[in-house]
Amino acid sequence: MWQGLLLCAGLTFGGFLLAHAPGIADSGISPLVFSLLLGLVIGNLPFIGRLPQARPGLQFATRWLLRSGIVLFGLSLTLQQVLGLGPKVILLDTLVITTVLLVGYWVGTRLLGLDRETALLTSAGSAICGAAAVLATETTIRSKPAATSMAVATVVLFGSLAMLVYPLLYPLTGMDEGLFGIYIGATVHEVAQVVAAGDAVGPQALANAVIVKLVRVMLLVPFLLVVGQWWIRSRAADDTTEVVRGGLVIPWFAFGFLAVVIFNSFIALPAPLHEGLVVIGQIALAMAMAALGFETRLERLKALGIKPFLLALCLFAMLIGGGMLVTPLLMG
Repeated sequence: MWQGLLLCAGLTFGGFLLAHAPGIADSGISPLVFSLLLGLVIGNLPFIGRLPQARPGLQFATRWLLRSGIVLFGLSLTLQQVLGLGPKVILLDTLVITTVLLVGYWVGTRLLGLDRETALLTSAGSAICGAAAVLATETTIRSKPAATSMAVATVVLFGSLAMLVYPLLYPLTGMDEGLFGIYIGATVHEVAQVVAAGDAVGPQALANAVIVKLVRVMLLVPFLLVVGQWWIRSRAADDTTEVVRGGLVIPWFAFGFLAVVIFNSFIALPAPLHEGLVVIGQIALAMAMAALGFETRLERLKALGIKPFLLALCLFAMLIGGGMLVTPLLMG
């Protein structure tokens, strides 16, 4: 197992170095993305092959390190933040997530002809919290690495575009700074991208954007509970010869995430310990991303074609346009 973990650690170290390199550090691109890309490149080199001796460590990273990283991600959120902007924020985030998931899955599978895994993962990344949502959904439905990598790629592309588009939209919307921050938090993909876009608008926009975004992150838990149950039932319906055991799929790591949020709301850890645990969580997620990238074959990504990006583009336009209409109606 140690060969696979050592490989993931090396790719993750390279990912963090790239993310903090001059000229890149201010871009808002997460080390998780660079770890995935490095894994994808190294894993597809002809002289590397599949490294069968590394497979146990890679599987450990994509399963247990991934779950651990998501649990520790709960240290970024408190219940006090969730309640600070009132119940309308929860309604807004729930509406955004539900609409994007339903429309994205329908467009992906019915209009674009994508497989269900790619459509669901791409929609989850756009609707909830970017790469973290893709990874959490992946570990619930146990999708193919190629589908996960493609979904993360779409999140990176359109989330990065959002960091440029939203500050340009601000003077055209007629919203005040605080309301526009809510709009950012409810519709931009990644937490880091929300921070970048909110900071470009102003301090009040940044504060509201982060809180609204973290509420979206917290809604990942009920989403995983619902999608786990739905996924196993749909698989059983598609294949009547398959015996599906256990009935309900319960993503226990989601409860761990929720428990950490509650703990973080009422117990203040010493700052160095808190920051250290957050970094450990980021490293665990980055190692999982590196493993997923390493096990993704480029020919499988090529087979998916441009359709996942078309789906992500549709969802990006829906988030911008729909959010611009709904946010003032609910929060104005």
